[in-house]
Amino acid sequence: MMGFGARRRRTIRAGAAVGAFLAVSASAAAADSPARPVTFSKDIAPILQAKCQECHQPNSIGPMSLITFQDARPWARAIKERVAARQMPPWHIDPSVGVQKFKNDMSLTDEQVDTIVHWVDGGAPRGDPKDLPPPRPLVTDNEWQGVRDGFGRPDLVIKSSEYTMPAEHQDVWYRPMSDIPLTQPRWIRMVEIRPSSLKARRTIHHSIAYQVLSPDNVAAVNTGVATGGFRQQDGVDLVNRRPQIMEWAIGKGYDRFREGTGKLLLPGERISWDQHIHAVGEDILSGSELGLWFYPKGQEPTKRSYLVGFTGIDRSKMLDIPPNSLAFTEGFTVLKENTIITNFQPHFHLRGKAMQVEAILPDGSRQVISYVGNFNFNWMTNYIYDEDAAPAFPKGTVIHVSAWYDNTKANRNNPDPDQWVGYGDRTVDEMAHAWMNVVYLTDDEYKALVEERKARAARTTEQQQ
Repeated sequence: MMGFGARRRRTIRAGAAVGAFLAVSASAAAADSPARPVTFSKDIAPILQAKCQECHQPNSIGPMSLITFQDARPWARAIKERVAARQMPPWHIDPSVGVQKFKNDMSLTDEQVDTIVHWVDGGAPRGDPKDLPPPRPLVTDNEWQGVRDGFGRPDLVIKSSEYTMPAEHQDVWYRPMSDIPLTQPRWIRMVEIRPSSLKARRTIHHSIAYQVLSPDNVAAVNTGVATGGFRQQDGVDLVNRRPQIMEWAIGKGYDRFREGTGKLLLPGERISWDQHIHAVGEDILSGSELGLWFYPKGQEPTKRSYLVGFTGIDRSKMLDIPPNSLAFTEGFTVLKENTIITNFQPHFHLRGKAMQVEAILPDGSRQVISYVGNFNFNWMTNYIYDEDAAPAFPKGTVIHVSAWYDNTKANRNNPDPDQWVGYGDRTVDEMAHAWMNVVYLTDDEYKALVEERKARAARTTEQQQ
């Protein structure tokens, strides 16, 4: 069996090779330019409109607007560099390993990358303005991502109270409570947390909505995982048992649960907020809002979805990142039930560089689930697996999370490479875990799912032959 150090070097080399390949292939494609010139109006504007303008427009979170030719043209070379290196749009999952089918894929296709490269290498011409697509409505307020993606308005919005963060201050953890105004049980099919304003998006690092349960809703407590073996009182275990509606962090959208699964709310329950707020040089009033999309009455699901933070750190060894150095940690979580994993969201702070999630099955075989090799602190992207692609594993499987850190000046997010970094909740501290929603299956359900997927794969193979 390959040692962890060797596997780490192999994985990092693989990630670097993939990035280099993408950049070289894009440049090679540019050399073989199409017969007609690639223009902004006809070719580039539709791509920017579909994949970039949501963030890159006035009053949004992008550093520049990409709405018009006049907006985009000064940034042409920077745009080429970012898309060729797959840094933008913020979809950083490795396309060569693990699950590759997602419900919320915002990445550019190879053809779209090639088109942008051709445009820039051809002088970034404007073209005929008559070829421009109809403009999309601009974002003028703090809109829900779920609304932008066509899911309609939330059925219920729950707001926290707000906190004024001074311009200069230590990090603050603001933990108010909010009532849930329900008179009857409701099942959640999709959930989204957003900061209470555009300005608040600058100062809130993360926001977690915990569910304060009714005594009649104890099944919402997650007992299906164990960290570091079956030690029931492990601190990570206790956190993962606490019912979490959702965790939001910088750059994240919504959680969309697998069809037929969700989270149950009962009358009288409350939301307990955990909001990590940091100073950004300006006094800002900020809070969080929780948007809930419900299943229609009469269509309630039969399975619960549980949010788990699969750890990438062995808490007995903790975390030690010396100044001007790279570091590696790993964590292990045992699945006590047959499990479907429905999404992957790597979580680090400023020194986090790469994360791999791997399943070690009871027979000793290994399967890479997902790998992000170029983590960006400003984009806590949530990768939601397609229904048919969501990985499923039998009870006894170990979820192995490997994490790499870069505490050198090569890390552009690093505030000070001369500082030692340890484990902690502050933005300048570090942590590592993979947020994943999971659904548990009985033995019969798991067996049926495996047989169904085998049959589907066989049909696909026959169709391709």
